[in-house]
Amino acid sequence: MRFFAIGFGQAGGKILDLFMENEKLRGTNTLKALAVNTARTDLMGLKHIPPKNRILIGQTTVKGHGVGTDNKLGAKVAQEEIETILNAIDEMGTHEVDAFLIIAGLGGGTGSGGSPVLAKYLSEMYSEPVYCVGVLPAPEEGKLYSLNAARSMITLLKYVDNLILVDNGAWKFEGLSLKESYAKINEEIVRRLAILARAGEPVEENLVGEMVVDSSEVINTLRGGGISSIGYATLPVQEKKKTGLFGLFKKKETELVTAEEDKSTKIATLVRKAALGRLTIPCNISSAERALVLVAGPPEYLDRKGLEKAKLWLEEQIAGVEVRAGDYPTRRTKHVAALVVLANVTEIPRVKQLQKLAAEAREEVEEAEKVRIEKTISLFDEEDLEPLF
Repeated sequence: MRFFAIGFGQAGGKILDLFMENEKLRGTNTLKALAVNTARTDLMGLKHIPPKNRILIGQTTVKGHGVGTDNKLGAKVAQEEIETILNAIDEMGTHEVDAFLIIAGLGGGTGSGGSPVLAKYLSEMYSEPVYCVGVLPAPEEGKLYSLNAARSMITLLKYVDNLILVDNGAWKFEGLSLKESYAKINEEIVRRLAILARAGEPVEENLVGEMVVDSSEVINTLRGGGISSIGYATLPVQEKKKTGLFGLFKKKETELVTAEEDKSTKIATLVRKAALGRLTIPCNISSAERALVLVAGPPEYLDRKGLEKAKLWLEEQIAGVEVRAGDYPTRRTKHVAALVVLANVTEIPRVKQLQKLAAEAREEVEEAEKVRIEKTISLFDEEDLEPLF
């Protein structure tokens, strides 16, 4: 799956930078990456996106200092400089791209405001699908962030082919600072995107997949313009160790995959764990319209029967009947990883909560503005002074 990824804003840039690092370590060069921001320091902090692929917008408006949490200003700046962004995309080339992937935090200003603007123009100019990975703020980050996220999400859904949500509030790591927790969340996002990017990619030499999922099947799964959530689970592989003349395997106490065990059961169980475990945004799995399963790992631990079992089980769990499944054999890992994409889910408690917080925030902002104006006017005695008009 060849993505043209655009990291919009601080959070989007950091996630894309980590994604680029992951692809470099894998030795692949199928990912095109562009970082867009209104804050110069955020762009300077990126390590793996080339400087020529970083765009600073809004210099005349915010002088390279960012838009704060004003996503209306972020949208205005993106609209004013959309030609600069589109020209950069065009110069990097889009002829081999399967889809556009916008990555942004939806609670701030630049990514929250700018990503819907970019999605609108990309959907109008290109035939390739436009997806967005949107990171929602945690409830404790404040109602203003919730208001920003709700506005951005509603707008994005008008223009993207699919919105993959990540809920910061559901991904808390005990004992870690906020900065460390966000870094861990970014790693989890990239792990999922990296597996998704393997769909349709040529496998390593002399390796053949049991069931192949190509980019068109990913596109068909994510079509329809809804919200999606991604599940992920891994199991470490047991390395073969000779213990004597007959080459017996030494088993560890922890649960590990071995070639002697029932591979099909292991694969099916791993897929269930991914679907029912920690999703990027918690949702009711039974409300999903479509699903995609992708399992990656050393070829001797992959199993067609296991994938078919998992596919049948998932068909019974979701609202629709479209479940696509495939594998990606690779010797570059010592884990078997299962990815489950739940597409077009409709029962998402966090989204309803976000709408409520956003409505409260809007009322509070309007009331605060009204009080401020009344207090300012009361400073003057209108009997002595008359306004100009």
